[in-house]
Amino acid sequence: MYDEIWIPDDVPLDRPNAARIYDYMLGGFHNFEPDRTAAEKVLEIYPDSRPVTHAARAFLRRVVRYLSDQGIDQFLDIGSGIPTVGNVHEMAQMANPDARVVYVDIDPVAVAHSKAILKDSPRAIAIRADAGQPERILDHPAVKDTLDFRRPIGVLFLAVLHFLADDEKAFHAVHTVRDAVTAGSYIAISHGTLDDAPPNVVEQITALYSGSVTSNRVRSRAEVLRFFEGLELVEPGLVHYPQWRPEEPDDLFIDCPERVLAWGGVGRKP
Repeated sequence: MYDEIWIPDDVPLDRPNAARIYDYMLGGFHNFEPDRTAAEKVLEIYPDSRPVTHAARAFLRRVVRYLSDQGIDQFLDIGSGIPTVGNVHEMAQMANPDARVVYVDIDPVAVAHSKAILKDSPRAIAIRADAGQPERILDHPAVKDTLDFRRPIGVLFLAVLHFLADDEKAFHAVHTVRDAVTAGSYIAISHGTLDDAPPNVVEQITALYSGSVTSNRVRSRAEVLRFFEGLELVEPGLVHYPQWRPEEPDDLFIDCPERVLAWGGVGRKP
């Protein structure tokens, strides 16, 4: 039976949704049969998609822990999806119960679910906005009410910039936010790539996205580095994200990090 606590009104449950498919891949509970069916089809084409999803969430967790250790207590998560398993506000508030988080996503279904999930979390909110229109995010009244831009902020652009296929738009999004936050702020980025990908995986990814109506663009490491212009890269720099401050010697993909098909890094605004 559907859990009435988190299912908002007017959200379609009879067709798959990307954010709920991601939740299913993570082993979460905010998904339905159409999402699970679609996810299983993805797994048939690209079998690594589930462990890659877990590796991506582990990267998010390590980033939030690192930023919390640096004293960051407010976060702007752009392209957040549904704040499900291992989400930002839970991780941040474990370190500091007063930490504040703004989730931003363009998908109205993801935002509706997010608002329902967060209704009892006074220091975490979700808004609907386009990552490609950063000025609207920064000027949003709820963002201004929740975050203090006079103090350092942790900004997350995780697995979202490849949906901004136009380079000018993508770089503008990151650099506009960079210019808006104060010194001592951090920007974390993960981005899809086919660098180092074996031919069979390239074939799988090509097949996976061949029928997609959503524009997307993988970028090389050199291209992803451009997003960090004006920032000081935190060690170990821009790497396949299983290599970014791993926690255990048996972390997912630690022996074959290129299989995640993504670069990840964190930059600090001096």
